[in-house]
Amino acid sequence: MHARTIDALTLDNYQRAARTVLVHHLVTRTYPDRIALPLVRRWATELREDLAELFGYRLEVTETTARVFPVADQLTASRPARTTAERVFDRRRYAYLAVTLAALGRAGDQITLSELADQVAAAASRVDGLTLSIDHVADRDAFVDAVGWLTARGALTVADGDAGSWAGDPEAGEALYDIDRPVVLALFRPPRALQHLHSVRGLLAETAVATGGREPGPDAAETTRRIRRALVEQPVVYFDARPPEERRVLAQDRIIADVELFTGLRAERRAEGVALIDTAGRMSDIRFPWNGTLAQVALLLAGEIADRVLDSDNPLPRRAAPPAPGAILAEQLDRAIPEPTLFAPLPELRSMDALDGDTAPGSGSEQADATEAACYPLLDTAWLDETMRALTDRYGSTFAARWQADVACLTTESVALLERLRLVLAVDDGLLALPALARYRGAVVTVRTKRAAELFVTAADTYGPDDDGSGREGN
Repeated sequence: MHARTIDALTLDNYQRAARTVLVHHLVTRTYPDRIALPLVRRWATELREDLAELFGYRLEVTETTARVFPVADQLTASRPARTTAERVFDRRRYAYLAVTLAALGRAGDQITLSELADQVAAAASRVDGLTLSIDHVADRDAFVDAVGWLTARGALTVADGDAGSWAGDPEAGEALYDIDRPVVLALFRPPRALQHLHSVRGLLAETAVATGGREPGPDAAETTRRIRRALVEQPVVYFDARPPEERRVLAQDRIIADVELFTGLRAERRAEGVALIDTAGRMSDIRFPWNGTLAQVALLLAGEIADRVLDSDNPLPRRAAPPAPGAILAEQLDRAIPEPTLFAPLPELRSMDALDGDTAPGSGSEQADATEAACYPLLDTAWLDETMRALTDRYGSTFAARWQADVACLTTESVALLERLRLVLAVDDGLLALPALARYRGAVVTVRTKRAAELFVTAADTYGPDDDGSGREGN
């Protein structure tokens, strides 16, 4: 690994480049910022070889782009596309993004927004259940969000006009875009032709596809790479969620040290699992604890859950974790595949597609053998609702207006945030408290009040852990 031979004075620079490509699989001249691409290009050779050795990733670097082609071991919805206003993409926006990319691949060097919309509308009409009507405001807004996502990454650059004015009135507004073709081509290049895939599982790692999602053979090198991938892609890697051969690898100091050296982050190891700690927010797409009502309420809820779990006088019932959600997500995505657009499976792919269809829910590296499944404390829905009502009664006046008016949605979103961080696991009748939640037990709550001399100050109260942002560590 090149990181072992790099001079100590420049190692931090290399680690910043490594974190950049791990977080942003596409780096362009403007995305995520203007200094990222020169940094990655400086270390292109070393990064290319280390990414392949450690994770099995492929890195392609050109004058205008750097693209990491990762290996997906599981399906996850934890890193969705977001609009420029940080709203999560819905199905329509994802569909428009895909069709827009296809249209840009056939375009020249420039295109107007109305011309692009016409091409996307024509292509969408050939897909069952998808339309783009320029007369509908909701369709125009969704289309502009997809174009904005591409603009943020440098695939499109505004040469004249404004997309917002077009979205408000297509007759009066217009925008002209320059197309960066290398970025468009780098954005989406699947490992297999999509028209030949009858299941989304075909986009997963070759070992997972070849075995229908079940555990592959005893390839020690691939098992090690799979663990390293989990460490940099997941907030926490729990021992109980991995098969026996991966648990042995996860317990090895050398494997953890390699990832620490490559990323410049520190690994926290507990009896329950391993997590890379990123106190500076240099690699995570979710900063927690953080500002804002949602993050702060989630922190308060985490503290309440930890206190309830540690109440020895009233022990909670325990339950095994349900099957990994990847299988359910795969079924949902497979049902959305437009069958008329698919080719008949190629002869050599029939066996893979057949195995894909036979995959049992919960199989794969993310779900341990049922006989060894760990049990976690269960907090029922009634307790959750009562606790959120108590938090709202105590701190509700400091919440953002949208959350004050919809406590049920605040509860759902707070639990979803904790679930993305692998601190809890939502089930039908409540939630399961996962071990890493103990890091936030006893969180200190500080409410900032206005001074009498202050005028026109909004109610921006904050509550969170100690100033270092790390909370208190669990066992």
